[in-house]
Amino acid sequence: MNTSNIYKDISYNENRPVITVLFETDFTKEIRIAMEKGTQMKEHKTAFPIVVEIIQGSIDFGVQKEIKHLVTGDLISLESNIPHDLKATEKSIIRLTLTKYDNTKRVAFVAENGD
Repeated sequence: MNTSNIYKDISYNENRPVITVLFETDFTKEIRIAMEKGTQMKEHKTAFPIVVEIIQGSIDFGVQKEIKHLVTGDLISLESNIPHDLKATEKSIIRLTLTKYDNTKRVAFVAENGD
């Protein structure tokens, strides 16, 4: 069993998203992305499917040349190899679910550098 609290020990950075691994299981990796208003993750893609949940705030989620405005409570899933980007339209907390085969270091790299 694993437990975590998505609101505990949150930190934000005015220049880039802050990535925190909440826990890993035998089948997923649960990650918190904390974004100040205006911060973004440049276009990138992953080799595995993902699920994104907006815990608090709102983001513009760019996918396939379309922008979806996601707000608290919204979820979106993407198949592998779909280019996407995120921009916080207000201070936001995002939960990212990765398959266990994906690499959490990749997410941190994207937050700092883009794909």
